[in-house]
Amino acid sequence: MSTEYERYFKTNQQTWDRKVAIHAASSFYEIEAFKQGKSSLHTFEIDALGDVSGKSLLHLQCHFGQDTLSWSRRGAKCVGVDLSEKGIELAQQLNQELGLDAQFINCNVLDTSLHIKEKFDIVFTSYGVINWLPDLEPWGRMIAERLQPGGTFYMVEFHPLVWMFDYAEEKPTIKYKYHQSKVIYEEYQGTYADENAKITSKEYGWNHGLGDVISALVKAGLTIEYLEEYDQSPYAIFPGLKETENGMFETKDALYPLLFALKARR
Repeated sequence: MSTEYERYFKTNQQTWDRKVAIHAASSFYEIEAFKQGKSSLHTFEIDALGDVSGKSLLHLQCHFGQDTLSWSRRGAKCVGVDLSEKGIELAQQLNQELGLDAQFINCNVLDTSLHIKEKFDIVFTSYGVINWLPDLEPWGRMIAERLQPGGTFYMVEFHPLVWMFDYAEEKPTIKYKYHQSKVIYEEYQGTYADENAKITSKEYGWNHGLGDVISALVKAGLTIEYLEEYDQSPYAIFPGLKETENGMFETKDALYPLLFALKARR
């Protein structure tokens, strides 16, 4: 991996390390309700993966582990991976406090196979993950390496169309390309979980179209079962969204999708 990429990842890691305490204290993550038994999972991923009891599950880019631990509560044998050292520390604390048996590994997701040799029934990742990766082909290979033959990969992610907008102004404007190979640097105050937090977020990211995602997985030997696109999102992290009757969020005119979901098999 190039020295330039290492610098990008280091900056992202430092930012995410600072975010952990802020996110854990935020109403966005509802950590106290989570400790009392509330699941952090949403209908998309629950419906897609069904009964996970007794299955092994690898959760990529798990932040501080709420989804990992929610899968563990549903009976899966889970391992979570994340770039943030502070995130993994909190995940381990929650795991111990809740009496669960998940494991957590601190590493760059692209280096997962250097730290984990086990093969899993399910590899899972969700909501704001691939935009931190400069190249999806190594990511696709790693997923194939960690799946059992016949194992399932499932992802639900923000649609690449939403990353084309700059949300700095009241009315979002298209600023970035759908195929944005050049790195995007952003520096802003607060985080999506707490806009008023006293933190300067410094982040490097990349845009990946749906073709990039599918090609990376197919080249790695996975078979795509389906690709779905959704006008609604469980998170109101983009300005100007309206809440629907089912508690989801969508754009006022619903002109473009907010999420996509993909299921594949090795």
